[in-house]
Amino acid sequence: MYNPESLTIDLNGLKEGETTFGFDLDDAYFEAIDGPEVRHGRVRVDLTANRAGSVFRLDFHTEGTVSVPCDICLDDMEQPVCADNTLTARIGEGYSEDDDLVTVGKDEGLLDVSWYIYEFIALSIPVKHVHAPGKCNPAMIKVLEEHSAARSGEGSAEGTVDSRWSELEKLRTTFKD
Repeated sequence: MYNPESLTIDLNGLKEGETTFGFDLDDAYFEAIDGPEVRHGRVRVDLTANRAGSVFRLDFHTEGTVSVPCDICLDDMEQPVCADNTLTARIGEGYSEDDDLVTVGKDEGLLDVSWYIYEFIALSIPVKHVHAPGKCNPAMIKVLEEHSAARSGEGSAEGTVDSRWSELEKLRTTFKD
């Protein structure tokens, strides 16, 4: 069972210098986040928080595997993820986000890093994700091939060449000789 408070950092409670945290995230985390790209996975996150006064440098190292749909057959596939990301936080008057700087109210001092971690994971997934050759769902591949053949009109005009290309080929051979 995922506990959302486990990914909340009490910035006011951190000592000056470096503090490390470790989080093991599983399916319960991804279901609780309910993000659009990733629904399942097992990921280890190591977070190093370095405090200098009221400014915090948060270094995230994320490594593991997530389950994403294959772009070809739509079956889930395991996608390894590995990323290093940095977030800067500070304690101020109220909560705000500007680029890579998050300001947390000094009265509360709590920073929930769960969504940041999810974004770091999602950004580390390649744009194109497909199974290794031969690993896609064979039934889906067959359906795709049938639809592709029907759309392209395969078989009906096989061997015929557009007359414009024939004329260009004649010109090319003429000038070659």
